[in-house]
Amino acid sequence: MTNEALNEEARAGLVNALKNKLQNLAGQHALDSLSPIVRKRVEVLREIQGQHDELEGKFFEERAALEAKYQKLYQPLYAKRYDIVNGVVEPEGIPNEAAMDQGEDKAVEEKGVPDFWLTAMKNNEVLSDEITERDEGALKYLKDIKWYRIEEPKGFKLEFYFDTNPYFKSTVLTKTYHMIDEDEPILEKAIGTEIEWYPGKCLTQKLLKKKPKKGSKNAKPITKTEDCESFFNFFNPPQVPDDDEDIDEDTAEELQNQMEQDYDIGSTIRDKIIPHAVSWFTGEAIQGDELEIEDEDEDDDDDEDEDDDEEEDEEDEDEDDEEETKTKKKSLAAQKKSGRAQGDGQQGERPPECKQQ
Repeated sequence: MTNEALNEEARAGLVNALKNKLQNLAGQHALDSLSPIVRKRVEVLREIQGQHDELEGKFFEERAALEAKYQKLYQPLYAKRYDIVNGVVEPEGIPNEAAMDQGEDKAVEEKGVPDFWLTAMKNNEVLSDEITERDEGALKYLKDIKWYRIEEPKGFKLEFYFDTNPYFKSTVLTKTYHMIDEDEPILEKAIGTEIEWYPGKCLTQKLLKKKPKKGSKNAKPITKTEDCESFFNFFNPPQVPDDDEDIDEDTAEELQNQMEQDYDIGSTIRDKIIPHAVSWFTGEAIQGDELEIEDEDEDDDDDEDEDDDEEEDEEDEDEDDEEETKTKKKSLAAQKKSGRAQGDGQQGERPPECKQQ
C-alpha cells in the first residue's frame, strides 16, 4: 500500500474521529441507560434496521447507475446552452431580428447572454450570500460550470470555465469533494484550485494602509494584507488538521460547521445551478425555492402557534396570580389595620412578574 493511500486512510480516520467527537456530545450511549430486557429488544430492532440498510445500499447503487445514464443524455443539451450563452452560435432567425431592432453594431456588441452565470448564481440565496460586489467583475467572465462524479476516492468535481480576464491567470478553476460516504453524505475533505492572481487583483484579500504614528522615524504608511469575504474563498476550503488530539470541542464544532457550509455551496451548484441555470437566470427557479421555504415556515408557524398557546396559558396563570395577589393585599391591609401579620406584607407586595423569572 502506498504512502498516499495510508494518508487517505489516516485522514478518513481523523474525519470520523472528529465526527464521533461531536456525536458523543449529543449522547451516543443511549443504550446504557436502558434496562436489559429493553436493550435486547432494541438489538433486534437494530438487526431489522441492518436489513433495511442493505436494501437501501442496493437502491443507492441503482440510483447512481441511473444518474450516470442521464448525465450522458444531458451533455448535448449543456453543449447547446454553452454555445448560445457565449455567442458561439445564434439560434435560427435571431441575427436579422437583432439587426433590425438594434442596428448591426449593437447586435455585434451583445454576444450571447451577458452575465448569464453571475445572474443565475446571484438569484440563488445560498450563493448570493457568498458573492460580494468586488467578485462580480471577475464572475462576469464565467463561461460555463460543469461537474462529474469521481470514483477513486468517491466524490465529485466542479469545473468553472472562465474567459481570459484581468483578475487571474487560470481559465479553469476546480473544486473536488472527497466523500467518506456519498449517500449520507459524509465529507472527508475538499480540494480547490490555488488561484494565481494578477498583481493588485486578488479578491480574497484587501490591502490596508495605516498612517505611521506621530514622531515615527518611518514616514511611509504601513501596508498589510488582510483576508476578506469573497466567493473565491470557495476554492480555499477548510481543512481537517493532521492530528485531532489538540482540537477542543468548540473548534471541532466550528470546523464541522465550516465543512458543512462549504459542501452546501458545492452541492447547490451541482444540483441546482448547473442543471437549471436558465431558470435561475430568469428568476423562475426562485419561486420553487420560496415554496420549499414556505413549507418549512408553515411547520415553524405550527410550532410557534403551540408556543403562543403555551404563552396564553401562562398569561392566564399570571392573571390568576395577580388576582390572588390583590386578594392577599386586601387581606394584609385588613391585618395591618388590626395590627397583625406585619412581616407578611413584603412578600405580598412582590410584583407578579417575578413568578416568570
